Amino acid sequence: MNQQNLQQLLERAGNPVDLLRNSQLGAYVYPVVPSEFTNWRDEQLAWRDGAVLFDQSHHMAEFTVKGPDALKFCSYLTINSFNNFQPNRAKQMVPCSYDGYVIGDGILFYLDKDELLFVGRAPTVNWMQFHAETGGFKIDTIRDDRSPSAPRGKAVTRRHYRFQIQGPKAWQVLEKLNGGKIPEVKFFTMDAISIKGKKVRCLRHGMAGAPGLEIWGPYAEYDAIRDAIVEAGKDFGLVQVGARAYGSNTLESGWIPSPLPAVYTGEKMKKYREWLPANGYEGMASIAGSFIGQKIEDYYTSPYELGYGPFIKFDHDFIGREALEKMQGKPHRKKVTFAWNGEDMGKVYASLFMPDTQHYKFFDIPIANYGAASFDAVKKGGKVVGLSMFSGYSYNERTALSLGILDPNINEGEVLTLVWGEEGGGTKKPTVERHKQLEVRVKVAPVPYARDVREGYHEGWRTRSSS
Repeated sequence: MNQQNLQQLLERAGNPVDLLRNSQLGAYVYPVVPSEFTNWRDEQLAWRDGAVLFDQSHHMAEFTVKGPDALKFCSYLTINSFNNFQPNRAKQMVPCSYDGYVIGDGILFYLDKDELLFVGRAPTVNWMQFHAETGGFKIDTIRDDRSPSAPRGKAVTRRHYRFQIQGPKAWQVLEKLNGGKIPEVKFFTMDAISIKGKKVRCLRHGMAGAPGLEIWGPYAEYDAIRDAIVEAGKDFGLVQVGARAYGSNTLESGWIPSPLPAVYTGEKMKKYREWLPANGYEGMASIAGSFIGQKIEDYYTSPYELGYGPFIKFDHDFIGREALEKMQGKPHRKKVTFAWNGEDMGKVYASLFMPDTQHYKFFDIPIANYGAASFDAVKKGGKVVGLSMFSGYSYNERTALSLGILDPNINEGEVLTLVWGEEGGGTKKPTVERHKQLEVRVKVAPVPYARDVREGYHEGWRTRSSS
């Protein structure tokens, strides 16, 4: 019998770890946007040295909340304080389970009185929709899911286009677009600029490690706005970033984008699991990597571990508050960057050209993840002391990098061992070819890894320590 909801699926599967580690989901696809406009190496270089256009119109979901309880609703679902939060501001929203573990995160835009917009991945949108339907809040909602990975020739539409112009030369491009100086907009504050005579809302942002703007508007204006940005950028060497390079910018700037949503256990979460479909993100998500947890909770992460500790404010009632209060003041794993040893990486690729022996797990570049959530074991003296959670390659740094979490007693600069590849030749995921494991030396490095971001862009949303 087909399972109708996530709870039924889990009851039949037994151990969620085995279910998700052998998921048949397949490879993640950034939808619609071309893989490369030039080549991913030059596209990476451009966000460090010039100006880039990120097209974010298709790979994220949106959830609009309107009504007299809109602010109360959003506040109840996130660790962040809403004191002094007002229209034309934005913040990173981090919802947690009742046990205080992260479900997801994204950006919450305060568009107008009684109207907020969340932009992010499906797990958070699902959590918000569930509480909108069951929580008794006086709100109306609009959900707009990400574009399909395989549209099969059908037209793709969204409610909004969403672009970011980033990089050291971004401001020059924006001022040409605007026909004059851009208003002084503080980080995570919204304003408006003019593009082709249209008033376009913007958010001061900085994914690529330098100040820039995120802009959005009706999807019907997608082509006109995009063409205007490209034209304005010609004099400044603006580079369009394709889907292949897009996700790799986080390796340099330090955001872990896909923690496993902590929804698979807990009696208080049961009603939510019964609401979730069996074939949704949570039921189909795949876990990849060499770390084998005995229980699904081994893959959960707290806000403290992901670097969101400073965001937690106990000045309001929110889901997970009691659990997080108990965690407060205790030692927590910390977010770090792992810089992979070049000689060991050479072994990975050399093995592909040895036909008489099993090769090591393929390390794709610039993004090496082969599951929805990655967990590679990082060891010291044979003991697991950390987890590598998002891996790839930075052409800017000429280094394979990964983001992850590490025991608090491990110091920056220490060299540890990362186990690359899965046990026993690999799990049954379709993204896993038969391979053998390799121990790779990794050096513990700071977050963000890029010095320009770390030293010159301390106000950025991925590095700032305020709520």
